[in-house]
Amino acid sequence: MPYLTRAVLDAGTLSGAPQPTLPTGDGLLLRPWRAEDAPAVHAAFQDPVMHQWHARAADSEDEVRGWIAEWQQSWEQERNAQWAVTEAADDVLVGRVALREVVLWDGLAEVAYWTTAAARGRGVAARAARTLAHWALDEVGFQRLELSHAVANHASCRVAHKAGFAPEGTKRRAVLHPDGWHDMHLHARVRGD
Repeated sequence: MPYLTRAVLDAGTLSGAPQPTLPTGDGLLLRPWRAEDAPAVHAAFQDPVMHQWHARAADSEDEVRGWIAEWQQSWEQERNAQWAVTEAADDVLVGRVALREVVLWDGLAEVAYWTTAAARGRGVAARAARTLAHWALDEVGFQRLELSHAVANHASCRVAHKAGFAPEGTKRRAVLHPDGWHDMHLHARVRGD
């Protein structure tokens, strides 16, 4: 049975070219992950704030090297696309931004991010998410990007607003964190916003 619509993005849209490096234009760089980033990611995940809002913990640098290998492979598989967010001047890791749950047919993905403790309060997550959204929507041709965060995570809500993601509602008991089920705010940007 034929489809009545066509794919928004074809297979190979991402994997058909190397993962790009994306400058924010204001001192940050979104670049592909490298194995040598493992110590900095491991250190970032020792922060109690990361444990509060993430379901994953990093027990060792070797474990993180495994994550980085997965992040590198996910570009080729077009399921996820993960970037290290660094200071453009000296390549110091200040965070991560990603497109997760990529559905090329629908032109849909979820934006996710975190920042290191030292980078918080400097607009790093918002700048990275805004740059990624511009690239995904305006250059690649995604139709919709979603962003969710725990309702109690007020800092993440501010990031969503600053990055241009409009609030759309609340997903009740949507994500399990170590302290129980969390309601999640849903935000989105669509092509043309």
